[in-house]
Amino acid sequence: MGLRDILTGRHQVKGPAPDRLFAITTAYVTLQAGHQIDPAGSAAIVFQALATSEFEATIKDMEEVVRATGGENGTTVATQDDDYGYRWMVLRNPEGAPSVEDLAVGINAVSSSIETAGHGERLLCAVFAFADSARQRVYFIYNYKRGYWYPFVPDPAREKERLTERELQIKAQVGEELPIEPEIERWFPLWGIPI
Repeated sequence: MGLRDILTGRHQVKGPAPDRLFAITTAYVTLQAGHQIDPAGSAAIVFQALATSEFEATIKDMEEVVRATGGENGTTVATQDDDYGYRWMVLRNPEGAPSVEDLAVGINAVSSSIETAGHGERLLCAVFAFADSARQRVYFIYNYKRGYWYPFVPDPAREKERLTERELQIKAQVGEELPIEPEIERWFPLWGIPI
């Protein structure tokens, strides 16, 4: 980190290599074939937005790039802010075309652009939506600062409750395919996921 980075408060997160993010592109095959957990066709990247024109321009440029590259296969992009002050950039594939690979490429393009602009510390996580055979939502969350994945299964019957036993079962099923966060207390819940 240089003096300019210190003075401006900008530096890149020295996180793990992006290949950890792309582990989802092979893990979903095991999830689908062996455990009937299917991709839902949507993913999101979550970050703390900055109220600067430079940061907003970076995000707007990334939306346009993702729209242009995803336009071939119908991927749509939308952004929204949540109650906790985070911005969600949501990517959706058209129904019937839940390509995890396309979503991972789009999410990686956004995170790389934010890091290149010097705002890597503002990245929180990437979230990929799946559904099991009972149509229960299952999310896989990639923590940028830790470089690990973990499953998150909200309880559909109770608000702000999670199905911890189901999460541990999924960890056992996919642990060989994804670099899973070893410290379970770091499996932070994300409430109000818009995908």
